[in-house]
Formats: sequence, C-alpha cells, structure tokens
Amino acid sequence: MGDKTLFVTGASTGIGAETARQAVKAGWTVALFARSQDKLDRLVAELGGDHALALAGDVTDMDAVQAAIDETAAHFGGIDAIFANAGKGLDIAGVEHGDPAEWREMLDLNINGLLYTVKCAYPYLKKSKGHAVLTGSVAGKITLPGSIYGASKWFVQGFAGNLSQEMREWGGRCTVICPGMVDTPFFNEPKPGKLQPEDIAGAVIHALQQPDRADIREMVIIPTK
Repeated sequence: MGDKTLFVTGASTGIGAETARQAVKAGWTVALFARSQDKLDRLVAELGGDHALALAGDVTDMDAVQAAIDETAAHFGGIDAIFANAGKGLDIAGVEHGDPAEWREMLDLNINGLLYTVKCAYPYLKKSKGHAVLTGSVAGKITLPGSIYGASKWFVQGFAGNLSQEMREWGGRCTVICPGMVDTPFFNEPKPGKLQPEDIAGAVIHALQQPDRADIREMVIIPTK
C-alpha cells in the first residue's frame, strides 16, 4: 500500500476515475466513491486491490458519505486528501424555461454533496494535516446568461477560499480546480478538441504533490481551442 490515501467522489468515470489512476501511479492508495458498484469494481480490478477500495454510495446521503470515509480510514490507516469531484449540470438551461426540480437535484449534489464530503473527512484531514481538492469550474468565475449550474460553482469557488483559510490554521491546504469544457460523460455528446479527463487529473496530482511550504489555492485549466 502507498504512504498516502486519497478519497475521491464521482470516482467511477471521467475526471474522478482518471485522477484515481494517476494517483495510484504517483504512489497513493485511493478510495473510490460513486453510485455505480459495477464501474467501481472494474476500476479497482484495473488499479489493484492493494491500491484501491470501492465504496458505492450516494454523495447526497451524509450517512453514506460518513460510512465510506470511516471505512477508508480504517482500511488504509487514515486519509491524507480528498477530491470532492462529484457534480452534474442541467438538461434545461436558464431561469425562464428551467425546471426547479432539476435545480434542486443538481444543487443537492454540487453543493451539499461537496459539503458532506468535506465535513465527514475533516477530522481525518486535520489529523494528517491533509489536503482538500474541490472541483469548481470556469463557470464559477464568470457570468453566463441565467446559469444555475454556474451559480452552484460560484458557491464552490467561494467555499474553497473560506475552507483554505480555515484549514490553514492547522497546517492543511485546500485547492479548487476550475476546468473549462472537458470531454467527459458530463456531456451527452463528445466534445472533441476540448480538455480530456487526464488533463484535469494531472492538475489534481500536481496540487497534491507540492511540498509542505507551497499552497496552491486555485488552478484554472481551459482548452486551447
């Protein structure tokens, strides 16, 4: 097993799965949290059971998150970092034609799911002087016409800064990763020429591997096209 453990939400596909792959290559052990047990099991088989642990559950269920965090710490001996990556967009954009029920589901995932992950992992991160990495978005740094999704990522952007200040008091770090368009299952259609999951995963690993004296608060990655 590696010396450090990373807990990843939204780990079954896309950025989460690729981050798990790169973390294991970098010497970390990883706990993989997502709703799809089958996909998680396949990823663990790929990464190796000594390096990865599959934990199926819904990140909007705080009890499920707490159970997964506790199991991770018991299995690997602690938690050194989390990647609060789970999130989703909307099928219907804007306010005028938007669906409040869809808004509620997205906000629960993008905001509460992230908060639950940080809250449940916080005691373990404080013990290890660990690192919280949050998936934000370029959409959380600019204004887009009627974008409820963008507003949810504005929350992540602000919370990340506040969390950085809180964790700094005891030697911890927080980084918000702000991608532009990434070709992932987040979108219903392929996005050729845009960023790939491995591009964002590389940014996560770069932030995690900084020496103790360096604190990367924010990384913005946009496609060149």
